[in-house]
Amino acid sequence: MRILIVGAGKMGTFFSDLLCLNHTVAIYDRNIEKLRFTFNTLRFTSLEEIREFNPELVINAATVKYTLDAFAMIEPYLEKTCILADIASVKNGLPEYYEKCGHPYVSTHPMFGPTFASLSNLADENAIIIEEGDYMGKIFFKDLYSQLHLNICEYTFKQHDEVIAYSLSIPFTSTLVFGSVTKHQDAPGTTYKRHMAIARGLMSEDNYLLTEILFNPHTVGQINHIQENLDELKDIIANKDTERMKEFLSKVRENLK
Repeated sequence: MRILIVGAGKMGTFFSDLLCLNHTVAIYDRNIEKLRFTFNTLRFTSLEEIREFNPELVINAATVKYTLDAFAMIEPYLEKTCILADIASVKNGLPEYYEKCGHPYVSTHPMFGPTFASLSNLADENAIIIEEGDYMGKIFFKDLYSQLHLNICEYTFKQHDEVIAYSLSIPFTSTLVFGSVTKHQDAPGTTYKRHMAIARGLMSEDNYLLTEILFNPHTVGQINHIQENLDELKDIIANKDTERMKEFLSKVRENLK
């Protein structure tokens, strides 16, 4: 299959390396410096090269802020039979775009990234494939993710947003609160150092990505749940209530099973 990858960032080059031995792969990025170390892959910096390549599948690996712009930029150079695919963690605007674009499409979300995951060992990681979309496109990504030994879940666009609010908004919010009150420690404990590593990793992400994930319409409900439990824990500590503390800790241990 002729596959075009848009965006030569970490995820774009990851997919390029993954696919280039079994498919004819090209990667497009206007920044030629990012294309220097791509392996067994055609390297494009102009849109006319895309037209000549005539891809059968486009994987949009542009950053979340530019996902829709990237599609709009390359679409005039594609045949209508070309399958459009995104791997975006935020799906805002994508359902509406796909409905109008006239292309078959597939939308997935690899639930891992270069900040925390080891891209060479993904056996404990997950991926979401959106139920709406082209059948053959979904089969392609199911096969691909199965080869990586990922746990694959299928959700609608709406269900995806709900899952992301739970699996990303809760840890993002908790980490941001931790980072907002932390200060330098001359002799930090192990737990503190681990929290700091997570916080620094999170803050290395793009501001737009963090904002869009937290602006998910389901995030406020999750924050309310965090606030309720924080208020309960605060009251337990203020009153030195040993029995309630035991119950709270038991609840946490049960949740972590």
